[in-house]
Amino acid sequence: MKVTDFDYYLPEELIAQHPNEKRDEAKLMILNRQTQKISHKIFKDIIDYLEPGDCLVINNTKVIPARLYGTKEGTNANIEILLLKKIKNDTWEAIVKPGKKLRTGAKVSFGNGLLKAQIKDILENGNRIIEFYYKGIFNEILDKIGIMPLPPYIKEKLKEQNRYQTVYAKNEGSAAAPTAGLHFTEELLEKIKEKGVEIANVTLHVGIGTFRPVKVENIEEHDMHSEHFYIKKEDADKINKAKKTGKRVIACGTTSCRVLESVANQNGEVKEIEADTNIFIYPGYKFKCIDGLITNFHLPKSTLIMLVSALAGREYVLNAYQEAVKEKYLFFSFGDAMLII
Repeated sequence: MKVTDFDYYLPEELIAQHPNEKRDEAKLMILNRQTQKISHKIFKDIIDYLEPGDCLVINNTKVIPARLYGTKEGTNANIEILLLKKIKNDTWEAIVKPGKKLRTGAKVSFGNGLLKAQIKDILENGNRIIEFYYKGIFNEILDKIGIMPLPPYIKEKLKEQNRYQTVYAKNEGSAAAPTAGLHFTEELLEKIKEKGVEIANVTLHVGIGTFRPVKVENIEEHDMHSEHFYIKKEDADKINKAKKTGKRVIACGTTSCRVLESVANQNGEVKEIEADTNIFIYPGYKFKCIDGLITNFHLPKSTLIMLVSALAGREYVLNAYQEAVKEKYLFFSFGDAMLII
């Protein structure tokens, strides 16, 4: 399949620049795979499409303020670092700018010396391995001097940092938010539980690679980025109960979907596990675990629109995107939502 098979026209003014005033009052498009119909709702109406015994799977990762601005020791050159992935202890993989100023051994200071770093290695893709030095607790220092790493298509400044977090964000480590979950409020989740829907957690730390464009013409040749995830036993049990009793597993977000499909056996059952995944889901893929998906509207020619097309069918999805443009839905991270059932 060609990457151009997943292109669509999107007016720039439909790229959401800030979160919806009320999380659960964003628009919600319903795609019914059986009837091939498209319905228009408000996000809080999603409860009407969930049934007792269903299992809603959410990704409880927490975004860290991963963008750091500092100066190179010795020259005072301005440096920008974006943390991508923790390797071990205080060693991280990161993107640096400008790269030519940060060779192996270079030292950088952030926040008037609150945090210091040294370049330990340069990877083939240009990313750096960085070791940090500090007194105190690393995440507390990040909270003081780091900035939330919004996607490149969001040009406006975020007024409230927590609006780029889900209300259930818990485990720190993401460089980007699992944005389908931004629409949930604590009250809506409580109502969903009261209806008899099980809520299971997975954790996948979203990398900035999620925004990386597909640069090859044939999508099968794309080198998918890897992300770290884990599932606990109590959550695996909830998911497996739904599968065994003939109920549905609804993934909130492509990240939750990728975790479940990476782990599931042929019966759709999952297990407690911690691992990395570089699963690339595109049309032709046979889903083993999920029966439905809550997701946002994704970039043209991205791996995410390919995943959605694998679940609902490419033509159906592209028609839905055309209708979303016509109906003035908002797109991408802070945009409106879609439920595929």
